[in-house]
Amino acid sequence: MSVARRYRDAWEGFWREAPDAPHAVFWDAEPALTAGRHLALFEPHLTDPGLPMVDLGCGNGTQTRYLADRFAHVVGADLSAAALDHARRADPAGQAGYRQLDAADKTEVQTLHAELGDANVYLRGVLHQCEPEDRQPLADGLAALLGTRGRAFLVEPSEAAVTVLSGLAEDADGPPPKLVPVLRHGIAPGTLVDDAVPEQLRAAGLEVLRQGELPLITTEYRPDGTRIELPSIWLVAGRAG
Repeated sequence: MSVARRYRDAWEGFWREAPDAPHAVFWDAEPALTAGRHLALFEPHLTDPGLPMVDLGCGNGTQTRYLADRFAHVVGADLSAAALDHARRADPAGQAGYRQLDAADKTEVQTLHAELGDANVYLRGVLHQCEPEDRQPLADGLAALLGTRGRAFLVEPSEAAVTVLSGLAEDADGPPPKLVPVLRHGIAPGTLVDDAVPEQLRAAGLEVLRQGELPLITTEYRPDGTRIELPSIWLVAGRAG
């Protein structure tokens, strides 16, 4: 199984139009506010920090490059070829490797695991905007990348974030500028109940080692100058047993 064609086309269209400028995309916040905070929660659970680190759903690679400063072997993986073009242009020195990957496709995931071996995986805001039927295959793909030794860190907007995003989209003055292209390409957040993520991980054979709540920082601001933050849940997972 692979992801729906509509979903793939939506992301290609979005990233083809996205500017190269840093932090021009709604969720492309600086790493000090995103991956940096997440690593403080993730690193204590790594059984082997020397494993390759896969930034799954890497987009334009902002977080990937941050991870590459801290881990020896980092791979940014994304469904969208256009996103990876952005990532490579922003990384002329080749700090990280980049790989087009449909993480819901069992064969593609098995191929990458055969090349890397067990890996640690960073996954930020991917499951919630997948088609519902793609979420369990993606969780299964994540488990395959981890193997027996890898650990995963996932962060997803919580149920409460849908209300925040709906309010932004329906504002009388129109949605914030950086949210407009997201909505135009149909990359709207789906309804993902908070309990669904740990359930999907367990169904994939993974154990939730720790979880909590943390704001998901965006690059957009409200009219009063405050930065828009989305309520989110985070989880650390690894192979059960």
